[in-house]
Amino acid sequence: MAHPTQLGFQDAASPVMEELLHFHDHALMIVFLISTLVLYIIVAMVSTKLTNKYILDSQEIEIVWTVLPAVILVLIALPSLRILYLMDEINDPHLTIKAMGHQWYWSYEYTDYEDLGFDSYMIPTQDLMPGQFRLLETDHRMVVPMESPIRVLVSAEDVLHSWTVPSLGVKMDAVPGRLNQTAFIASRPGVFYGQCSEICGANHSFMPIVVEAVPLEHFESWSSMMLEDA
Repeated sequence: MAHPTQLGFQDAASPVMEELLHFHDHALMIVFLISTLVLYIIVAMVSTKLTNKYILDSQEIEIVWTVLPAVILVLIALPSLRILYLMDEINDPHLTIKAMGHQWYWSYEYTDYEDLGFDSYMIPTQDLMPGQFRLLETDHRMVVPMESPIRVLVSAEDVLHSWTVPSLGVKMDAVPGRLNQTAFIASRPGVFYGQCSEICGANHSFMPIVVEAVPLEHFESWSSMMLEDA
């Protein structure tokens, strides 16, 4: 999860997020090289007293500043398109969960089970236990098995919301009357925090998302317990 003074992304907890981090580093390297080149040209132009009488009409310069940006854009676009394809690919999900946004909480329904569903509200600050995080903890976590493809169907009951968990590389808008879908694979066990990322009203800041990835046998025990309590 994020921590104070953090400048970079959160640690990746899914294969897609790892790809996004690699693409970020790739794009940042290209931006750094371009910025260095532009800065060098500016310094060279300002510091020199020499002039070039052909600077107003140079075929070579025009070719370079047309071809070079095109090549750079291709180098950025190709890995980006690959990641976009990976993010949209949903193959044989082991579990499907329907996440509904409300003002101002989330509800989850495990569609592979007959009566497994619950509402997830933020825990108020005064009710937090030692070690819990303010504005991030919920009374019910969305529990999923690790290393399994999980499909999440996202919609909303009232206004626009957005179901977002940064460490899993997931962000999907929740639109009333529309069913969007996304998928992820939690590559390690842990608790991953997110928040609604679409301004949805007065308490927009108070509808966190908590995803807990556990081994399959623990998930089966949890689902059995939830079904017994239903």
